[in-house]
Amino acid sequence: MAEREVDDSQGRTARSVPLWKMLPGLLRDPLGQLVALADSAEGEILRLNLGTIRPYLVTEPAHVQHILRDNEANYTRGGQSMLWRPVRRFTGDGILSDGPKWRASRARMQPHFTAKRIDLLVDSMSRAISDAVDEFDEPARTGRWLDAGTELGRVVCRAISSVFFADRVSLADQLRIVAAQGTIVTALRARLLLPFVPDAVPVPGDRALRRAIGVVDDIMLPLVRAEIANPRDGDDLLAALARARDEDGRPLDERQVRDDVVASFATATETTYAVLTWLWPILDAHPEIAERLYAELDEVVGTDRVISRDQLSALTYTRSVVEELLRMYPAGWLLPRTALADDVIGGTRIRAGSLVVVSSYITQRLARFWDRPDTFDPERFRGDQSRRSHRYAYFPFGGGPHQCLGMYLFNLEAPLVVATVLSRYRFRLREPGMPPRQLAAALRPGRPVVMALTPLRERRPA
Repeated sequence: MAEREVDDSQGRTARSVPLWKMLPGLLRDPLGQLVALADSAEGEILRLNLGTIRPYLVTEPAHVQHILRDNEANYTRGGQSMLWRPVRRFTGDGILSDGPKWRASRARMQPHFTAKRIDLLVDSMSRAISDAVDEFDEPARTGRWLDAGTELGRVVCRAISSVFFADRVSLADQLRIVAAQGTIVTALRARLLLPFVPDAVPVPGDRALRRAIGVVDDIMLPLVRAEIANPRDGDDLLAALARARDEDGRPLDERQVRDDVVASFATATETTYAVLTWLWPILDAHPEIAERLYAELDEVVGTDRVISRDQLSALTYTRSVVEELLRMYPAGWLLPRTALADDVIGGTRIRAGSLVVVSSYITQRLARFWDRPDTFDPERFRGDQSRRSHRYAYFPFGGGPHQCLGMYLFNLEAPLVVATVLSRYRFRLREPGMPPRQLAAALRPGRPVVMALTPLRERRPA
């Protein structure tokens, strides 16, 4: 499978997998090929010979922990990283960067994403989600087909807008942001696949990327400028950042506020609707799981329009379904890093300046850590079975100092969305079967998931 180079330096040299051995599988099913390589490596670090780049593929949970937590200072998101550089064309320097700017942004925003604060927002999020789901009534009555990704984006944006902007972004602008983010995720695909191409050299998708970023800025910059000019006393993220000061006590400039708000909003919304878009084909393919989910919703939610925090706590199977979705289809599936200095991981030497690839998608499908890894089974996350053999066998939100700030927000919001929709409607797909996986900045279905909804019954008012 692989050829080992000879090296007399400290640590053994990683086994090199030549391109000709990988190419057929990469062309047919790139993620499947990478999982197969990781399984066959049995915990070893591999070096993938992809021609102009030769990244290290790190999949063993203990090795992942070393990169993301134990020695994270040596593994930067800058340098030749094949994802972060193009992503920052959209999000700017801040929460998705490295170094002093990242630390300052993280410190500013951390208080807005604590478990205590997010718990206080459950009721307002639930009402916002309920109001957004109300708009399914008309297409459900008429049998109109809906794009699940687009509609979930609308629902999620409504909920997040209430938390981040105190509902100061109109519904029309929320929909424009959802559409722009979809374009950005897809447009970044070429940059992701061609990491060695300098930013100054145009690649397919660059023009669409610039237009989509312009749409977001047209919405967000006026909002930021107005907030800075007339700051409110609100505790939403926009108001707090507009009042914030940098480490020297100076007000943040409008670009920094914009970058922090856009990065937070983009990651909070993208993760939720990208992951939940996979739910519908999964439930269609597994009717026994769907029936168990429906039974829990009937028992806990019943005909209530707005789900309470007590009801949310009781939706244990619903949460297990969401966790299994995160295992099989993590939105942030790729976490590339650049090694600043030589290192040794599990006896294998990592050369300074090299690209190191960590992937939750791959590690979370390793057969030696997961029984029947390609089978959707929410029981993995129930009772004693939920304990993993290693903390980093499951890391859909990354880990260490860079672990996603919005993790707790997702863990409350996603079950609320699932429960609100499926306690009111049943669905049918226009095209049954699992969609292909689209390799882009976020893991999304490779074709639209189109569905029609059927109302369950008349709902009593909240």
